[in-house]
Amino acid sequence: MCGIVGIYNNPEAGKLAYLCLYALQHRGQESGGITTSTGTELHTHKAMGMVNDIFHEKELAALTGPHAIGQVRYSTAGTSELKNAQPFVIDFIGGNAAPTSLALGCGPLPPKPLVLGGSESRLARLVDFAQGPLAVVHNGNLTNALALRKQLEKEGAVFQSTMDTEVIMHLAARSSRRTLEEKITDALSQVTGAYCLVFLSKDKMIAARDPKGFRPLVLGRKDETYVAASETCALDLIDAQFVRDVEPGEIVIWDKQGQRSLKPFAGEKQKGHCIFEYVYFARPDSHIFGRDVYEIRKGFGRQLAKEHPAVADMVIPVPDSGMPAAIGYAEESGLPFQMGLIRNHYVGRTFIEPEDAIRHFGVKIKLNPVRELLQGKRVVVVDDSIVRGTTCMKIVKMLRERGGAKEVHVRISSPPIAWPCFYGINTPTRKELIAAHQSVEEIR
Repeated sequence: MCGIVGIYNNPEAGKLAYLCLYALQHRGQESGGITTSTGTELHTHKAMGMVNDIFHEKELAALTGPHAIGQVRYSTAGTSELKNAQPFVIDFIGGNAAPTSLALGCGPLPPKPLVLGGSESRLARLVDFAQGPLAVVHNGNLTNALALRKQLEKEGAVFQSTMDTEVIMHLAARSSRRTLEEKITDALSQVTGAYCLVFLSKDKMIAARDPKGFRPLVLGRKDETYVAASETCALDLIDAQFVRDVEPGEIVIWDKQGQRSLKPFAGEKQKGHCIFEYVYFARPDSHIFGRDVYEIRKGFGRQLAKEHPAVADMVIPVPDSGMPAAIGYAEESGLPFQMGLIRNHYVGRTFIEPEDAIRHFGVKIKLNPVRELLQGKRVVVVDDSIVRGTTCMKIVKMLRERGGAKEVHVRISSPPIAWPCFYGINTPTRKELIAAHQSVEEIR
């Protein structure tokens, strides 16, 4: 899962992209990057870590130009290292008298042209787009990337990363189509799986969404500035107006003529929106898949209260992801809503634990029960999901032992997760999923 953004036609495009990535930080914390276009060249800065650690005044000042794309990454395909950070940038090099080659990455070009298969005459047909860079950001997973990569390598392609995104760039480079949008369409016609993509060339920005629409991608506008982003919360931060979703199978192009769209893959009738975007991934203040996330999550809680009521004194959430569902549960059940667990919002990943191995240290450092509130009380604790079951077990023990709760009634606002996902979620194997091999009663 990642967060992506594209800004077209704004003198401060790089800064706007930076702000949008701030709003999308919840979608990825491993790396981040921005590429801007001046109209003649691309500038890229990317690094491992969080947005506020990667970009400072110096880096943002160097990201000049009226167009920009950016990404915050959580790796689900490809290892978590700098070579896999995005935007991913390539250079098409060539001209009328020479075959076209493809240089990948942000470093110096190879001393000799790298020809990615095919005849010289076929490659020469790329001339209209042969001279210039292309950057891309991607949210999602391609399910046939490994097979395509093996075939491309057999034909002489050299890969610089382990990302599935690079497969798309190789396919676009090999395409015999004439325009950039045609090359991208050709490449995307060969891949399967989930993708939301934003491409940036010297003078053009292109957004694309897979035919099933697995992941969200929205369009916004601020005066004459066009925006594409994973969620509407990014639009809100820069005062851009939400226009609509990018439709499943749609490709949207921005250039000097304005905005236009193609629908080469819109024929697929069955859609596949990821329910976990509503359960956990998206920010509650976002509007995705045509619905408000906050109201969806409250609705989960209301339905949960109807199906599984409890005789209790209060409802408490597991913050922050369980908050809206807990509010909905409290409203429907008539029980008071209380903040019985307090979250430490300043905790990142910690690798230093006490030598005496304090039990449940990872949960303790993030959550703490309010004993004065919980002591001797019957508590309904609402969370968004159970994956392995380890965290839930620790929270229940914490509420009893440290919070002093008399009874703990656990309510989960999503169905049991029994199968892995291959479309952009780092879901464990079935062996690790508690609901894959235990019934709800056994989990209880």
